[in-house]
Amino acid sequence: MRAALLAAGLWAGAASAQTDPGEAARAAAQMLEQAAIGLSEADSARDRVRALTTTVRAYEAGLAAMRDGLRKAATREAQLTAELRAHEGEVSQLLGILQTIETSSPPILMLHPSGPLGAARSGMMLAEVTPGLNAQVQSLARDLEEVRTLRQLQQSAAEKLEEGLSGVQTARTELSKAIADRTDLPRRFTEDPVRTAILISSTETLDGFASGLSETADGEIAATNADVSAKKGQIELPVQGVLLHRAGEADAAGITRQGLILATRPRALVTSPTAATIRYRGPLLDLGNVVILEPQPDLLFVLSGLQEVFGDPGQVIPAGSPVGLMGGAAREIGAILSTSGDGTGTGQSETLYIEVREGGSPVDPETWFRTDKDG
Repeated sequence: MRAALLAAGLWAGAASAQTDPGEAARAAAQMLEQAAIGLSEADSARDRVRALTTTVRAYEAGLAAMRDGLRKAATREAQLTAELRAHEGEVSQLLGILQTIETSSPPILMLHPSGPLGAARSGMMLAEVTPGLNAQVQSLARDLEEVRTLRQLQQSAAEKLEEGLSGVQTARTELSKAIADRTDLPRRFTEDPVRTAILISSTETLDGFASGLSETADGEIAATNADVSAKKGQIELPVQGVLLHRAGEADAAGITRQGLILATRPRALVTSPTAATIRYRGPLLDLGNVVILEPQPDLLFVLSGLQEVFGDPGQVIPAGSPVGLMGGAAREIGAILSTSGDGTGTGQSETLYIEVREGGSPVDPETWFRTDKDG
C-alpha cells in the first residue's frame, strides 16, 4: 500500500509538470518557415533593405526560439528518462501486482491467513487500490509517449536548424548587397576621406575624435531640426542581447567604461535605434569597427565592436536601418542542441559597446536607452 501511494505521488508530480515543452520548438519551426517565405518575397519588395532587415530579424528570433525550445525539450526528455529509470523496479512490481490480480482464480483470492474476514478486508483494499494502479499505468504510458515524441522532435530539429542557419546567412548577404545598391537616402554632407584619416591619426581618444567630427566633411554640414528627446529613456537597444555591464561598472579585468556593454549572438544584426545621420563608420582606435550616429544636434550614439558596418557618412537613415553585423561564427548544430546551457546568455559570445555623448560629453546611456529587456 505504501508503495502504491509513493508511486501515485510520483506520477501525479510528473503530470503536474510541463507536459509539452516541445511546443516552443514547433512554434519556432513555424517562425523559421515564415522567415523563409519573407526571404523569397524580398526580391519583389519596393524597399528591399527594409524587407530583408525584417527577414533577418525574423530568422534571428526564430533561431533563438528554436534553441530555447530544443534546450527545454532535451531537458524534459532527460528528466522523464531519469525518473522512469529510477522507479523502474517499483513500477514493475506494481504492474506485477495488477497482473497477479487479473490472472488469479477466485478460490485463491479467497485464501487469507486471517480467514474469511481477512480475505474480505483484503478484497476491499484491492478494490480501492486497483483503480489507482490503473491510473498510474496510464500516466506511465503518457510519459513514455512524451519521451518518444520529444526524441522525434529533436531528431527532426537538426534539419530545420540547418535550413534556418543557411537562410539567415543568405538574408544577411542579400541585405549587405541591397544596402550597397541603395541610392534613395538623403545626405547632410559628403565625407572627405583625407580629412577623416588625418583626424584619426591625430587623436588618441574617442573624446578627441568625436569633438573633431565636423572636420571630416567636405564642405558644410546641412542643419537639421531632428529631435528624439521625447523618446528619452525609452529607445530600444540596437541589437538583441544581454546587458553585461552598465556605465561605470568594472568588468572582469577591473576596467570601467563610460558606456554599457551588451552580449550578443554571433553575426547579430545591429540597427539604428532612431532616425539618424551617420557621422562616421569604420575602424577607430582600439575600438574595432565603429558606427557613430547623430539622432539630433549635439547627441551622438557610438556603437563599437562590429565586424561589418553598413552605410556611408552623411546619409540620413530611418529608424531600424541596418548599420552592421556582429562578429563571430555561427554555432554548430551540436552546440545548439546541447543541454549544458541554462538559457541565460549561453552562446552570446560577442560584445557591443554603446556610448552616448551629449553636448560633447559622455552621459549614462540608460538615460536614453531602455535596458530592462534582455533578448
